[in-house]
Amino acid sequence: MEKFEINGGKKLSGKIEVSGAKNAVLPIMAASILTKGKSIIHNVPGLEDVFTMIKILKYLGAGVKFENKTLEIDPSGINKFVAPYEFVKTMRASISLLGPLIAKFKRAEFSLPGGCVIGSRPIDLHIKGLQKLGADIKINDGYIIANANDGLKGNYIFLGGNFGSSVLATCNVMCAAVLAEGETAIEFAASEPEVVDLADYLSGMGAKIYGTGSSFLRIEGVKKLDGIEWTIIPDRIETGTFVLAGAITGGEIVIEKCQPYHLGAFWEKISASGITYDVGKDYIRVNGRPSWKALDVVTLPYPGFPTDLQAQMMAFLSLADGVSIVTEKIFPERFIHVLELNRLGTNIIRDGATAIIRGVKNLHGAKVMASDLRASAALVIAGLAAEGKTEISRIYHLRRGYEDFEKKLKNIGVEIKTLEE
Repeated sequence: MEKFEINGGKKLSGKIEVSGAKNAVLPIMAASILTKGKSIIHNVPGLEDVFTMIKILKYLGAGVKFENKTLEIDPSGINKFVAPYEFVKTMRASISLLGPLIAKFKRAEFSLPGGCVIGSRPIDLHIKGLQKLGADIKINDGYIIANANDGLKGNYIFLGGNFGSSVLATCNVMCAAVLAEGETAIEFAASEPEVVDLADYLSGMGAKIYGTGSSFLRIEGVKKLDGIEWTIIPDRIETGTFVLAGAITGGEIVIEKCQPYHLGAFWEKISASGITYDVGKDYIRVNGRPSWKALDVVTLPYPGFPTDLQAQMMAFLSLADGVSIVTEKIFPERFIHVLELNRLGTNIIRDGATAIIRGVKNLHGAKVMASDLRASAALVIAGLAAEGKTEISRIYHLRRGYEDFEKKLKNIGVEIKTLEE
């Protein structure tokens, strides 16, 4: 098992590039099985989650080639419709194959998905939406067993849940609806850029989707879809992570190959903190400063502040002037990182779905342990600002969502080593 060793307390400078979006590429890989021909997908990040999805697709019988950030998927050989537990247990996004399998092959058996531990993330909206389209779905011995022997038929579907919209449920239902007979209306659809990227990908293959980017989607079912060539959007969460890495160290870095306008609510908070930045079409220049203001942050579905940047923002606010309050509205249990951040000298108290952060003057290096993907990134950000050495164990979580992380950080002056525990 690997760990990071970071020698912190240094200002960062230089250029760093953003990879393709993890949360866009996985549903798009799943949607590729809907076509009659091959699809070629560019700007694909080399992440553990991508490799897991490749294993599942190959197990199902699809032909998959991955080289130089380009993925070729040929679904013509698919002859299995079961996604076993040993593949699905490590990655929640594998559930995005359920809708395409039902739509294209009229059946699927799918192990209940796993992933990192950030709180309850039920799949009831996935099942509800697919049932509305006519799928017969049962859960037996930890498996979702679904069939649509009479085909799928368009319907009105309300996809709102207790904590708002669901990205993966929207992706699943949208993928199923594009091959359903008739028209489907999805109310309370997720509108994240990753959902838009999937909708645009499906439209390029011949799907008829209207209202993309809004909370109301109208889909006219078609008979078939064709394989196309596509380029994945930049990862906005990786972009925000690098912005906070530069800001917390007082450094000046340039983040390239990104899409700044996918982070509207995030920029509002960065500006309110006093950190300045310059934004271009596909780059961001972060201008560090020695101090910044405390903030109140509430995570919300897009275009609100992303839950996937909550942990990283908490690390940044731990050194702010004053008291910050962070409220988690998407996954109220997503605070496992608090205790580990406090080991580095932060002053964070959790109260239910809220964290109270009293800014401190300095952080100090310590041995800490990552609990999930974004918590890993938060510990790295804190470690960059901490005096002395920080050791972060269980970095396999981080490999799921950040490509070439150590190499990219070294390019902007981070002293980081990967060691065996």
